[in-house]
Amino acid sequence: MRICSLLPSATEIAFALGLGDEVVGVTHECDYPSEARRRRVVVRSAVDPSCRTSAEIDEIVREHLKAKQSLYTLDLDSFRAADPDFIITQDLCEVCALDLNEVERAAGTLPRRPKIVSLAPSTLADIFRDIETVANAAGRADAGAALVAALKSRVERVRESAARSDRAPRVACIEWADPIYPAGHWVPEMVELAGGTDGLGKKGEPARATPWERVRSYAPEVVVLMPCGFGIERAADEAAQLYRLQGWSELPAAKNGKVYAVDGSAYFNRPGPRLVDGVEILAALIHPEAFPAPPRDAARRLA
Repeated sequence: MRICSLLPSATEIAFALGLGDEVVGVTHECDYPSEARRRRVVVRSAVDPSCRTSAEIDEIVREHLKAKQSLYTLDLDSFRAADPDFIITQDLCEVCALDLNEVERAAGTLPRRPKIVSLAPSTLADIFRDIETVANAAGRADAGAALVAALKSRVERVRESAARSDRAPRVACIEWADPIYPAGHWVPEMVELAGGTDGLGKKGEPARATPWERVRSYAPEVVVLMPCGFGIERAADEAAQLYRLQGWSELPAAKNGKVYAVDGSAYFNRPGPRLVDGVEILAALIHPEAFPAPPRDAARRLA
């Protein structure tokens, strides 16, 4: 089997299922596990976020979407050289990956028609289902069932431990700093499992720009910065934009030193197996009295 994974979460799923040796094509963002970096890159981004501010990136994304232009480019020569017979892509977010129609058109140019599996998860249950879908399509049903069972067991252990607390602190998970986007899709569910209350995001729904006054009125007791597509260092840098907002220092989270930066790209943005690590990280930030501190390269206290 020759697998092209057209999104980082799918690459992580494939490797977790023991299919790493069969992955022949990935995106420029596929950096986990480390072996994925040695695969042929068949997808690149039209935007380099490293040299842009959050506001600039947001504006570029809006312009591309308004013009119905893709944010990602499929390198057709590299794609054809990879010669996949199995493609994993998505149909959830225009900002996150190639458009499904573009993938299908490109697949039609190959000498043989590959199997295409498209994922569109919005909740943890969807993600577990997608893992099994990929496993079944690749002939690894047993591996898929075992992986999902292990992930669900870890989530349940967190839920049970967090439920013993008599408090569910108000948590604000910020997926983008300028403009402010409280995290959506699976993140509100992760917060709930970790023993917190997310009054800004909505389970199973996309993130939406939110006025600062709404966040301020919510008065979060814990703030977690998890900018989409960024690691912990960039997340920590993004905090400076929030510190300048009127009333920031009056938030309970800021007063009590409960503002954190996390590696959003690794543990919160990508709908793959490491979201379970994200649940465990959130539990440690929300209920530090009940859970061990996460590694510093995963989460860091800012204030």
